[in-house]
Amino acid sequence: MPVRVTLDVMLARRKMRAKDLAAQVGISETQMSLLRTGKVKGMRFDTLSKICLLLGCQPGDILEYDARESDLTTGIE
Repeated sequence: MPVRVTLDVMLARRKMRAKDLAAQVGISETQMSLLRTGKVKGMRFDTLSKICLLLGCQPGDILEYDARESDLTTGIE
């Protein structure tokens, strides 16, 4: 998947535990773990907004795109 979640980096910068962030965002620790490891196919904008608010960051600070990993074989129309 060309989009990677780099949430661990921001958690470390903010010296926050994933467990605490999960509680404040209102998601389970299991769901937070799946987000951190990139084992999800998507994220609700509401969840992303809460994470960014609590970490004082922008979505681009916790999401990364690598075009080399894209499996798109056709151009975007």
